[in-house]
Amino acid sequence: MRYSLRLLDVLESSGLRLHVVMSEAAMRVLAEEEGIKLSPGQLSSIALIGRESEHITFYPVKDIGASLASGSFPVTGMVICPCSMETVAAVANGISMNLLQRAADVTIKERRPLILVPRETPLSAIHLENMLKLSRLGVAIVPAMPGFYHQPQTIEELIDMQVMKITDQMGLSIDLVKRWKAEG
Repeated sequence: MRYSLRLLDVLESSGLRLHVVMSEAAMRVLAEEEGIKLSPGQLSSIALIGRESEHITFYPVKDIGASLASGSFPVTGMVICPCSMETVAAVANGISMNLLQRAADVTIKERRPLILVPRETPLSAIHLENMLKLSRLGVAIVPAMPGFYHQPQTIEELIDMQVMKITDQMGLSIDLVKRWKAEG
């Protein structure tokens, strides 16, 4: 969940318009990992990134009729971070039981960038097959596997490495940590 919160912070700081959907499972993980206990109606930028923002709109996960469920709604792409294997499976098989899954389905059908940040380990053959299926459709799979070549000293630097990898996949050049530079 820390990757997700930092990603929201970085993207909001860059001035992008963000549309956020959190599944019930994500709300539970938010409470368990970060101690942030909210009901879906309590989601706010203050609760998640510590400041007021007019750049973030929150949608209830059960609102299958929200604007994000339509291909005519103009968005650049979508990131699911963190992404459970349940969501990977639903998206890989075109199952749209909630707004998060439907928005991902729309993102694929509209050929917009979709980036998934899986959080499970180890991965079963089923997980890998679902991710391979999505990758073949052009979905970027960016597992939460930060690099160490920038010699991180804090957990925050590890998180920033992962967030930078996600923003790179979005086509955004946001330098959060030192990038690899070959000698010579």
